[in-house]
Amino acid sequence: MVFVTKSVELPNRVVLPYVEQGDISGVPVLFLHAVADSWRSFERLLPNLPESIHAIALTQRGHGDASRPEAGYQPHDFAADLLAFMDVLQLEAAVVVGGSSGGIIARRFAIDHPERTLGLVLLGSPFTLKDKTVLQELWDFTISKMTDPVDPRIAREFVEDTLAQPLPQAFLETLVQESQKVPARVWKATFGGLLEDDSSGELDKIKVPTLVIWGDHDAFLPLSDQETLKEAIPGSQFVVYPGAGHAFYWEDPARVASDLVAFIEEITD
Repeated sequence: MVFVTKSVELPNRVVLPYVEQGDISGVPVLFLHAVADSWRSFERLLPNLPESIHAIALTQRGHGDASRPEAGYQPHDFAADLLAFMDVLQLEAAVVVGGSSGGIIARRFAIDHPERTLGLVLLGSPFTLKDKTVLQELWDFTISKMTDPVDPRIAREFVEDTLAQPLPQAFLETLVQESQKVPARVWKATFGGLLEDDSSGELDKIKVPTLVIWGDHDAFLPLSDQETLKEAIPGSQFVVYPGAGHAFYWEDPARVASDLVAFIEEITD
């Protein structure tokens, strides 16, 4: 499938690339990638979605081919961009899907703008990063010391460490190349903001239908983290993918699409 990349300029002058597919009168579904990724994280998932879903995957500030402002890399900054993006595209409300740390942005949006959120889907997204020793060490010894140009080995390891199953080589190389586009200062500012995030204490404010999915071979997030996340969000559903890694939406996009469609049909009937 060939995607046509579009872009919008937000009122704050930030330009965000995006791709979209499906019936524009269908249910809007917005896909948010993780730190150091881009819209291309969902390149394998999107073709599995039906025409009835108006799917939009965007690249967030500082990432991919988006604008790289000097500041504004806290979760609330990304969530504010998402609101402005929806306003420009005249989307009244949408299902918001966050992959990995993109889920922290998605839930920030759902907390701050419940009237604009039809539903929330968290794909391998942490309850918190504060207690993750492996991620703190990644920050201390690698990311905090990054300089430009970003070491290709770091970008590759960052992608490969999320996997429990092999990916098509071309797609893997795309992910690595997208990570290398992100300047060192954006890696630092975004990752630092995620480590500082304290929205886990506000999850009871999420009132929209929520689906939490986790792969049981996730090297970063233990089952206890996901059970805590599920319990913190009132009425949320929890699905486990046996044998799947942290980035299972790369590994098994057809299954993710199927579960996503079922969830959307359930909440929009």
